[in-house]
Amino acid sequence: MKIAVVYNRESQAVINLFGVQNREKYGLETINKIKDGLKKSGHEVKTFEGDKNLIQNLEDFMPSVISGERPGLVFNLSYGIQGRGRYMHVPGMLEMLGIPYVGSGPETHALALDKVVTKILLLQRGLPTPKFAVLDTPESPLNEDLRYPLIVKPKDEAVSFGLRIVNDEKELKEGVQVIYDTYQAPTLVEEYIQGREVNVGLLGNKPAEALPPVELVFGEGPQIFTYEDKKNKSGRTVEKVCPAPLTDEETARVKELAVRTFDVLNCHDSARVDFRIDEEGNPYILEVNSMASLGADGSFVYAAEKLGMDYPALMNRIIDVTCERYFGRDFFDEESHRQRTPENRIFQNLTTNRGKLEEELKGWTNISSRTEDAVGLSTVRKRLEDKLSRLAMKPAENFSNGRSAWTWETKAGFRNGTLLVVPIDVPGARTGFPIPYRKEQQWIYGEGVASSRGGLATSLTALSALKDEKLLSDVKVGIFFYSDEGRGMRYSSTMLEKAAAEAEEVIVLQPGFVDGKVVDQRRGSRQYHVILEGDPERVGRRNQPVDVLSWFLEKTEKMKELNSRQRKIAVAVQDVQSERYSVLMPHRVTAVIALTYIDEAAAEKTETELRRLLKSNRQGMKTYIEKITERPPLLRRKEHRLLQKLQQQAEAHQLPFGTETSLISTAAGTVPRHIPAVCGFAPASKNLFTPQEALHRSELVQRSLLLALHLNGGRL
Repeated sequence: MKIAVVYNRESQAVINLFGVQNREKYGLETINKIKDGLKKSGHEVKTFEGDKNLIQNLEDFMPSVISGERPGLVFNLSYGIQGRGRYMHVPGMLEMLGIPYVGSGPETHALALDKVVTKILLLQRGLPTPKFAVLDTPESPLNEDLRYPLIVKPKDEAVSFGLRIVNDEKELKEGVQVIYDTYQAPTLVEEYIQGREVNVGLLGNKPAEALPPVELVFGEGPQIFTYEDKKNKSGRTVEKVCPAPLTDEETARVKELAVRTFDVLNCHDSARVDFRIDEEGNPYILEVNSMASLGADGSFVYAAEKLGMDYPALMNRIIDVTCERYFGRDFFDEESHRQRTPENRIFQNLTTNRGKLEEELKGWTNISSRTEDAVGLSTVRKRLEDKLSRLAMKPAENFSNGRSAWTWETKAGFRNGTLLVVPIDVPGARTGFPIPYRKEQQWIYGEGVASSRGGLATSLTALSALKDEKLLSDVKVGIFFYSDEGRGMRYSSTMLEKAAAEAEEVIVLQPGFVDGKVVDQRRGSRQYHVILEGDPERVGRRNQPVDVLSWFLEKTEKMKELNSRQRKIAVAVQDVQSERYSVLMPHRVTAVIALTYIDEAAAEKTETELRRLLKSNRQGMKTYIEKITERPPLLRRKEHRLLQKLQQQAEAHQLPFGTETSLISTAAGTVPRHIPAVCGFAPASKNLFTPQEALHRSELVQRSLLLALHLNGGRL
């Protein structure tokens, strides 16, 4: 499970810094102990400050979960940065974001921080608490009948800030004055209970478990636990005794009161209730710590140790009770049961290693390999081959040309199995600096992140999951990767056709569509390189024939007449360049014209019409037309057993799935017609082939999972 440990320590990243500042901080030693303890149980843990950047950081660390996946969880240690309601800030943000978290909700923290409200609630439920009064200012009269000595403390502070014993009216006014000046808050005044101080930690929910009571033995000085004591600045050592030397009846009584108090304030997961026990053995509830300290020297941790829970065990027990609260008491039994089947082991492998999957994607995206970049392509190829070697896969030499196409296979081979097809080049020429890799909640951006890198990461992750579960060697699968997608597979298509003919099915890892849609039909495409040459003409010369550029532009208007929605034919000019001498009109025009189609007979007819249209009968003007790429269409099949199997796997694991058609041609059209093939199996994209290209983040794990499940379920 992904766990974000959120705390407040150094950061003051807020829009404006003013108001009541937080004085409570966890030490780095404690934060690291919690982090290390959670990691021991296999959790993926990161730490974050609870400031205004928290939402962005959690979006990056915890993307939206897929059906059946454990969501991320926040281990909340945040006391807030500023404001009287600072305990509530992070829990409120997490509830807005829909992220489960350890500890009580904002409404509980609001009640527990306000000691006066807490005492009123306790009295309403018949729970014992010392008699009290509230003084708004040092001049406020004490009208209640309270007996000295008294305790004074801010009504909504923690960690014993401002706590002191006062023995007469003069000391009372002095204590209230200090609190008023320091905290700008009313003072809670309550009768001092002569006797012993006992803390009871609570762990769990409905009902919470009361830990063994801990007595605080103060030795010399005031018999209260001051701020200086807690911060080791008082010069004395406060001894902790656990279990507290109480009678069985007293122990049972304080435990019962602690649990009832926990319920009255609607606490969750863990808390601590502080008591004073008078000389007759009567307990009084002083306050509720809705965020009990998890410092190694705190009474909560000390009591847990007496039950046999070391620090890592306690931290993971807190996670367990939180998961039980959110997901039910049988959550762990269900997880244990699910892991018994290979399919659910694969599911757990992929969903618990989502961070590694995104790191895999980042690693590929940060390597530039445009189609014309021979060095970058070589780097990607060598890295890919190294990863495939580590997966115990081997080259299939008969289906590699060593220049633009390579095929690797498992120990079982890919004959009569599944062939994965992945481009390693990023189509298009470099026009500026590479687009940096960055993540948002739903989208990941970067150069070629969708057009190439998503397919690489998806296929490798699926194969790695099978390898981790010792399933890969028996799976009949091959991976065909090629480096000329940007050239329309001019050099690799023949090798793909040969390799695909050996497989039972082909999956092309080009970008799909949102909601899990793959592509079952794509248009074919042809590209033509056109050169027009003529005599150079002077600007403004009326009696001479039109120049070659003007002539070509006239023809482009007539090309529109070749388009037919009914016949699914489209003709478009993709690029035009001209050459001229000095101030003369252009004497040469070069252009790239694209033709997309479904029906090959219609494409042939349109090509004939296009050649006729661009043929020049004018003296001195010549036209040259060369077909530079041809990519056949992927045609929809009436009976598609590959799609049916994928649909069944998706439904069984509640993964989104569907089909869509696409105007963009891909390698899928090269697959022989009798071999079932799907395209668009890589994660969905937006702004494809542009500087803002992005990959759908949730579909990265969804596609990897579906591919791994399909490969494992498709063993022959």
